[in-house]
Amino acid sequence: MSALQALKTKLADINALEAAGAVLDWDQQTYMPPKAVEARARHASVLGRLAHEMWTSDELQTLLGRAEAEAEPGSVDAALVRIVRRETSLKTKIPAQLVERKAQLAALGHEVWVEARAASDFGKFAPTLAEMVDIVREEANCLGVGDSIYDPLLDQYEEGSTAADVRTMFETIKQPTVDLVRAIRETNTQPDTGRLIGEWDQGRASEFTLKVVQAIGFDLQRGRQDVAPHPFCTNFSVNDVRLTTRFKPYIGSAIFGSLHEAGHGMYEQGSPEEWDGTPLAGGVSLGVHESQSRLWENIVGRSRAFWEHFLPSLQGSFPELDHYNLDSFYAAVNKVEPSLIRVEADELTYNLHILLRFEIELGMLEGTLAIKDLPEAWNEKMREYLGIVPPNDAQGCLQDVHWSGGSIGYFPTYSMGNLLSYQIWARLQQDIPNTDDLMAKGHFAPIFEWLRERIYAQGSRYTPKDLVVRVTGKPMGADDWMSGMKSKYSALYRLA
Repeated sequence: MSALQALKTKLADINALEAAGAVLDWDQQTYMPPKAVEARARHASVLGRLAHEMWTSDELQTLLGRAEAEAEPGSVDAALVRIVRRETSLKTKIPAQLVERKAQLAALGHEVWVEARAASDFGKFAPTLAEMVDIVREEANCLGVGDSIYDPLLDQYEEGSTAADVRTMFETIKQPTVDLVRAIRETNTQPDTGRLIGEWDQGRASEFTLKVVQAIGFDLQRGRQDVAPHPFCTNFSVNDVRLTTRFKPYIGSAIFGSLHEAGHGMYEQGSPEEWDGTPLAGGVSLGVHESQSRLWENIVGRSRAFWEHFLPSLQGSFPELDHYNLDSFYAAVNKVEPSLIRVEADELTYNLHILLRFEIELGMLEGTLAIKDLPEAWNEKMREYLGIVPPNDAQGCLQDVHWSGGSIGYFPTYSMGNLLSYQIWARLQQDIPNTDDLMAKGHFAPIFEWLRERIYAQGSRYTPKDLVVRVTGKPMGADDWMSGMKSKYSALYRLA
């Protein structure tokens, strides 16, 4: 057996452990009985430790060195060796004991967060969050702090990105966003969204969301959709990808949540099957991943052409929506209005929600924000950036699941995804200029295939920055996103 093949065999073993951990996490967020949490925490911590030990073993290091000598420069095998080299470099810096502590706290912390959010009581979650922030600080120190303690954490999710990059991104988009929101507010006209709020039959809503995600390209023979308190996508193989959604009084919550997670899911299903079980399979970074969920949710799913095709079907399922014609429904699902909940924010104000979270994460890590003061800081930033204040913790600082699992350094990738979604779409339209005609007829395959060939099928072969340049011809920037926002909302709100 060649060293490359031996390396792939060892990676498949590691992948099996990680997939088992992912199954347990998916189950915890969907079906697990509440009293199972302590056992689940123990199981998750052991699996996390075992996988970490395999990643950092002398055996893997030896195989990696031999495989590196065998791989032809520029080949897929060379890309695999590069990815594994980076992974082992990161993981060998973090002690197995710290990995086990974090996995156990994450499993326990999720249930604490669920209870705290249900009670709208941040105080119930604060001790767990304080402990998790301490662990994440230890992680950052093990990885090697650069100009900011945030840098090594962000780099785990978006290779090569730094806190300085994030600051520059937000400095570029913040004021134009605020100005456009102000101009919209000053029109004193808002679409009628009242009839989008109601009591919706969950069975019919679920059937509609499944129809939509299947139509755009998600393969239900290799995936499924369930319900979770906080929508997410996970996968255990390219042939086993799980979506979740949630059903709330706003009918769009389930629809756009499903489209969003399906964007992630199609990316995961799109890797070559021969890469399954290796780090080559799956999305290259969270920013690029988010570009796909936001592209399908917002650019496709909130387009007039999309609803030209799907509105009759939705009204067939819910006749109470017959009040809307195509134009009024399109305007309603694109209403710009500062909101409390990030995942239900309109696409224009969404980045302001991410800016808030980035600044709070930075404050927690640097010690300039005490955990006990987090709700007050959150509310003040909501007032400053969005002009509204949450009435309680559940609609404020307890709304996101990420911190309970230790995913700190993650949030900026959401805004990166927003910018990249429009940058990628602008390039796609050069090759497929009739996207509106296709979507109005329900023909999503040309769009899906373009993305599959250029992004999904590339897996993690290239670095995030290299892939973006390969696909769009330029590094990530804000121009296409800002142009898209001005064009769309100037037309919707008849701005000068």
